[in-house]
Amino acid sequence: MSLLKGDSFPGQRPCPPGHSLVPGVRGAWQDRSCSAAIDVSRRPRDHEGVPHVPGENLSRDEARERAALLSVDGYDVSLDLRSAVGDGDGEPRTFRSVTTIRFRCSEPGAATFADLIAPSVTSVSLNGRDLDPGQVFDGSRIALEDLAAENELVVDAQCAYSRTGEGMHRFVDPEDGEVYLYTQYEPADSRRVFANFEQPDLKAPYRFEVRAPEGWTVWSNGAGERADSVWRFAETKPISTYITCVVAGPYHYVTDSYTRTFEDGTKLEIPLGALCRKGLAPHFDADDVFLVTRQGLDFFHDHFDYPYPFGKYDQAFVPEYNLGAMENPGLVTFREEYIFRGKVTQASYEARANVILHEMAHMWFGDLVTMEWWDDLWLKESFADFMGTFANVGATRFKDAWITFANRRKAWAYRADQLPSTHPVTADIRDLEDAKLNFDGITYAKGASVLKQLVAYVGQDAFLEGARRYFKRHAYGNTRLGDLLSVLGETSGRDMSAWARAWLQTAGVNSLTPQVLLDPSGRVAELAVVQEAPESHPEERPHRVAVGLYRRTPEGTLARYARVETDVDGPRTVVAELAGAEAPELVLVNDDDLTYCKIRFDDTSLAALREHLGALTDPLARALCWSALWNMTRDALLPARDFIALVLRFGGRESDIGVLQMLHAWANSALVHYAAPGWRAAGGELLAEGALRELRAAEPGSEHQLAWARFFATVAVAEPDLKLLTELLDGTSTIDGLEMDQELRWAFLEPLAAHGAAGESVLAAELARDDTASGKRHQVRCLAARPSAAVKAQAWAQVVESDALSNALVEATIAGFDQPAQRELTAPYAEKYFAAIERVWRERSIQIGMDVVQGLFPALQDRPETLAATDAWLTEHRDAPPALRRLVLEARDDLARALNAQACDATATAG
Repeated sequence: MSLLKGDSFPGQRPCPPGHSLVPGVRGAWQDRSCSAAIDVSRRPRDHEGVPHVPGENLSRDEARERAALLSVDGYDVSLDLRSAVGDGDGEPRTFRSVTTIRFRCSEPGAATFADLIAPSVTSVSLNGRDLDPGQVFDGSRIALEDLAAENELVVDAQCAYSRTGEGMHRFVDPEDGEVYLYTQYEPADSRRVFANFEQPDLKAPYRFEVRAPEGWTVWSNGAGERADSVWRFAETKPISTYITCVVAGPYHYVTDSYTRTFEDGTKLEIPLGALCRKGLAPHFDADDVFLVTRQGLDFFHDHFDYPYPFGKYDQAFVPEYNLGAMENPGLVTFREEYIFRGKVTQASYEARANVILHEMAHMWFGDLVTMEWWDDLWLKESFADFMGTFANVGATRFKDAWITFANRRKAWAYRADQLPSTHPVTADIRDLEDAKLNFDGITYAKGASVLKQLVAYVGQDAFLEGARRYFKRHAYGNTRLGDLLSVLGETSGRDMSAWARAWLQTAGVNSLTPQVLLDPSGRVAELAVVQEAPESHPEERPHRVAVGLYRRTPEGTLARYARVETDVDGPRTVVAELAGAEAPELVLVNDDDLTYCKIRFDDTSLAALREHLGALTDPLARALCWSALWNMTRDALLPARDFIALVLRFGGRESDIGVLQMLHAWANSALVHYAAPGWRAAGGELLAEGALRELRAAEPGSEHQLAWARFFATVAVAEPDLKLLTELLDGTSTIDGLEMDQELRWAFLEPLAAHGAAGESVLAAELARDDTASGKRHQVRCLAARPSAAVKAQAWAQVVESDALSNALVEATIAGFDQPAQRELTAPYAEKYFAAIERVWRERSIQIGMDVVQGLFPALQDRPETLAATDAWLTEHRDAPPALRRLVLEARDDLARALNAQACDATATAG
């Protein structure tokens, strides 16, 4: 699965610290036509109208007990989705799901349970014996008693269509009224579509059968054939419940193929497919998707020595998706924003390629070999995150993807690893709520960074040979940490236990700082690397690092003239090989980004960067320095205004477009969160002036021009700047080469709406111009951004007090609600937030709960009073669900960090 942290799509505001894109709302009610069913409609409800019951939150202990008792031979799942298009009696809410599970029990006579979250159950049969649904089904579990050695369970249920992106999501395209369905399950939402044993280590083969409306196409993990209105799909290999998948509707579908002949003469042919909504077909560059797909398959076959095992390879770009993508074997699903409706930079194409390759890596790391329980989620997500970039560099046109990784992905990891909720890469996952929250920067980006360090530690050949043995030894099985470490120990000849203890089983990030002593002649007498660890996580780790020395050249560039690769271990490590070198102006202690650490600078190096950062010739070294300066800003070691000044001075010289866009996001975050309140107005003027200057100076039609245009819209506040945005929209002003496509129009409209320069009628006219699902999301965000107390009250009610909006529109409303220029307007909602969040968490799904708790935390009310209110809530709600408390603690940490940074900035002199 791929998340969106650190990335943003056209028209989408970058998430501020502590915020994320994890939306969700409700979707369905019970089917009252089924008179024989157990009616659970009167129980307390979460999302989708489905009753909330404690059994939804499966614990690790329960899963282990069930895995010890059962082994599953196979599933037959029959879904009737014809109700999706309605029958004239109102919007359809449920569909019929009939599941047959064949399984064995190691202790005949024992009892267990199957998982199902559904409004109603019509019948349950165990080994030919009819059970009373009212007695055995409680809304999330089906009690199974007196099991035989071999068993057959048949469950006939009415399951709920979703509007949350969980389970069977139903989307109606406002452009043409067409209905589209898709499923999304991780970590435990397949039980919203069919009865099962919902845990990753009870793998089984699946046969799906789907009845669909006339004119629809249906896809699943296996190849499908249609007979009348019934689609039947080939049996899958043994896989986990959460990676089964169904996509159905009048999707636009494009095909291709991949062929590979191996050294032994065997030939592998993989049918390729790519699909999207019909409304997006004119924008769908399927040829590029297929190009990256074929390149990735070649790369992984070259390196993994295990042929792709799941038959076909379809990739579905679906609407209102909560995630970046999901690795369902044979049918990968993606957020449809990866189909670009307007002009985007190469960074967006690189990000899409990275996600395609990330999900492809999962076919081996995650689907073929799966973690036993969510404790070892890193066994799939860390590897996929690493392999996505590894393959992007090795197989595609995006040869600088490691720069993006160093600058964007690791920034997500550094933030997560300094939160109070930080955890080891191998986490302690007690239950499904823990699992949901651990799809985070530690599991993804830190885990991938640690693997990059591991490759430097054991060597690439040993690492890849370990992967090959791992696949062959554990194919279609489940593993733990020790299973991977054992093969890596075999191939590298190293003791992996010490490395694992330091890097996988402890939390926190180390800081590495150079110390340089010069001799009387001005050469290096001694160069050492000092390692520090935070008091909360005092682990000092072994680091394989490259130390680079840089000086200015006669041409005025700042170039590397010496490099040593060495092992840093303990509090201080002397790099003896650099003794006698010429005195450096800049020491970069993690040159080439081999390890995972926060880079610090000595005084000489920091002074050199202040004057000559733009003269650094190596783009990766430059990206690492930018990242280090950003970490210093977040840590209140560098005033926010100094970071902004560096961006304004050197940002226009940044050649890497992905780094430039990250600098824009960081500069805006520095202004909004870390600058002293008294300097924000002046800082905003400086950013707007600088952005407009670079916009006008950029090469016409270039991606740099587009990036500066979007950044200018983000920071535009003054009346002349807003006037220019208006004139660019209506065509009375132009900038040579700047194409005002529909996505850029919406990007310009949001700040106009937020500052009262574009009202409801203007936004309605723009929606008429772009009457699509994408246009509707943009309009909703802009409507919520307007500077009106009534607008804010309505937006709050729509998200917090109602479940009428789909997940995508909840996401858009929250994005529009919280505007930096409207701190006074949204101040009353700080108190309302703390009064509402426990109820929201209790009544809604975890998806919508996370969205509200993270997205509406009053981060912009950055005053000590807000910090005190947060502490009061935490003190008064010690018994609140741990996952909820974790989110509030994380937001509190972000707020405290912002206040510290503001205090640092307040001591700086304006410059």
